[in-house]
Amino acid sequence: MLVRTDSGQVRGDSEGVFRGIPFAAPPEGPLRFAPPAPPESWDGVRDCTSFGSAPPQLAPAPGAPPAWRPGDGLDCLTLNVWTPDLGAAGLPVMVWIYGGQWKYGATRMPQYDAATLAASGVVVVTVNYRVGFEGFGHLPGVADNRGVRDQIAALEWVQRNIAAFGGAPGNVTVFGQSAGAASIALLLGTAAAKGLFRRAIAQSIPSGYRSTAEAEAVTAAIAAAAGVPATRDGFAALAPEAILAVQDVTEGVSSFSPVIDGDLVTGPPWSARLDPDVDLICGFTHDEYLGHGPVPNADLSAVAAAIGLPPDAATAYRAFTGDPIVAMLSDALIRMPTTWVAEAHAGGRTWLYDFTWRGPTVGAAHGIDIPFTFGNPTTRFATRFLGTPPPVSFGPLSEEIRRAWTTFATTGDPGWPQFTDHHQTRIWDTEPSVATDPLAASRAIWQDVGH
Repeated sequence: MLVRTDSGQVRGDSEGVFRGIPFAAPPEGPLRFAPPAPPESWDGVRDCTSFGSAPPQLAPAPGAPPAWRPGDGLDCLTLNVWTPDLGAAGLPVMVWIYGGQWKYGATRMPQYDAATLAASGVVVVTVNYRVGFEGFGHLPGVADNRGVRDQIAALEWVQRNIAAFGGAPGNVTVFGQSAGAASIALLLGTAAAKGLFRRAIAQSIPSGYRSTAEAEAVTAAIAAAAGVPATRDGFAALAPEAILAVQDVTEGVSSFSPVIDGDLVTGPPWSARLDPDVDLICGFTHDEYLGHGPVPNADLSAVAAAIGLPPDAATAYRAFTGDPIVAMLSDALIRMPTTWVAEAHAGGRTWLYDFTWRGPTVGAAHGIDIPFTFGNPTTRFATRFLGTPPPVSFGPLSEEIRRAWTTFATTGDPGWPQFTDHHQTRIWDTEPSVATDPLAASRAIWQDVGH
C-alpha cells in the first residue's frame, strides 16, 4: 500500500498499517535538545512496515524488555498510522499520546497496537515523543518541554497528511493516558496547539509540574553525577545511555515532568484557560495509587500532612472508605487533578468517568484502562492487570469503552450525560452506569487546598 506524504511516498503493509513515518528530523547532532525540526524529504518509496526506534529510556521494570538500546540512537521522532480504508475520505482520526512518568514509553510497545481500535472505522495514529532528559531536561538557553513540542509537531503532520490515509484533518481526537493525558491537558491550554484537534480524551491526568528553579536543581544533580557542566554542551557530550545511568539521582517517581516555562506551559493545566472549542472526556481509575507501587505502611495523619491536607483529613477519609491511604493518595496523584481539569474546562463540553472495574491482580489500578482502550488483553502489560486468561467480563466492557471513544471521536457524544455542575460521572464497571458526584467526599476535603 502506497501513500504520498508531504515528505515523500511511504509503503505500508497489506493490513493498512504504516509504521515509522518521520514527522520530524532526528534530534541528533546540532538538533539534540532542540525543538523538533521538519523532516527531510526523500526520493522514491520509503518502507514503513517496521516501527521506528523508541526514544532513549531504561527498561520500565526489572525483567521487562527494554524499548530502547544504546545502538538504537536518537532517530525516534516517528509515528504510525492504522487506516481501515485507504480509499475512504473524511474518517474520524484518533491520535494516541502514551504515558510513562515522562521517562518511559514508545509506540512500538505491544499494548499500543491499534488494529482492533481502527477496525471500528477510525484512523488511528500513535506518536513517539522524547522522554527523560532528552525531552524534559532543563538546560540554559534551550527550549523546555521538548517532548510536548514533539507532540505538537506530530499533530501538525497529521493536519498536513492524514487526508491521504482516509482521515479528516478537521475531525481529530487526541487521546492518551497518564503523562499522555497530562500532555493533552497542557495542549488544551496552549495557543501553540490551537486548531490541531477537535476533541480530547485524557485518561488519568496526574499532578506534578516543575518550576524552572526546581528543574534547574534536577539538571544540576544529574550533571554532577555525570561529571559534566550543567549546560547544553556538557550534556551534548554525553551519549544518551550515560545520562540514563544517572537520571534517577533525585528523589521521587520521576526526575522529569513538564517545566513551567511561561511559554508553552504557564502552570498546571487546571490553572490555565482550557480551549472551550475542544470537547473533552477525562477520567481516572478508581484505585489509581495501586499502579504506582506498594501501599505505604504509614500513619494516615502523617500521609495527609505530607501531601498538604488539613489535620482533620485523616478522620474524614476514614469515615467514607475502608482503604483510606489508597483513596487519599489516589486523590492526590490523579483523581483530584483530573477532576480539577474537568472543572477548569467549564466553558466547553466536558464528560467525566470513574473506571471502577477491578481486575484479579491489582484492582482498579493506574494503567488498567489501557488494555480496554485498545482491546489488547494478552500483552505482557495487560496480564499484569488481567491475569491469564483475562476475566470474561473484559471483552464486553472493552467493547463498550471502545464504542464510547470512537463514537465520541465521530460525533462528539460518548453516550452519557455531560459533567456540568452536577458532576455527572460515567462509572465503568461490568454494568456501566452514571452517578452524580461519586467523589463528593474527596472533593470536600480538597476544596480548600491550594491547587
